[in-house]
Amino acid sequence: MVKIRLRRLGYKKNPVFRIVVLNSTTKREAAPIQQLGFYNPKTKEMKLDKTSALDWIKKGAQPTGTVKYLIDNCTDDGTLNYKKKETQKLSKKAQAKLKAEQEAAAKSSEASN
Repeated sequence: MVKIRLRRLGYKKNPVFRIVVLNSTTKREAAPIQQLGFYNPKTKEMKLDKTSALDWIKKGAQPTGTVKYLIDNCTDDGTLNYKKKETQKLSKKAQAKLKAEQEAAAKSSEASN
């Protein structure tokens, strides 16, 4: 069976991945059948030959979960369509302060009505 998977490159705590087509019985670092692109998870930078990836899937290649996500969320030119989260995580103190401010604003609006 042929798989589309990630091949790890880069040094310690700084991974960079290549998206490759491999036989499922070979090791992760074996010579690939074809290299489709690369992905850097730290900078969210990606370049993928989407048409080739879809052709391999039509031929029966099985993408891994991460590769399937990357293929589904990439644009036609092969870059990642990454949406940055709008919400920020707040500490418990900051959450309590925000809640107190909202309650004070609600009381003042009730008093004015």
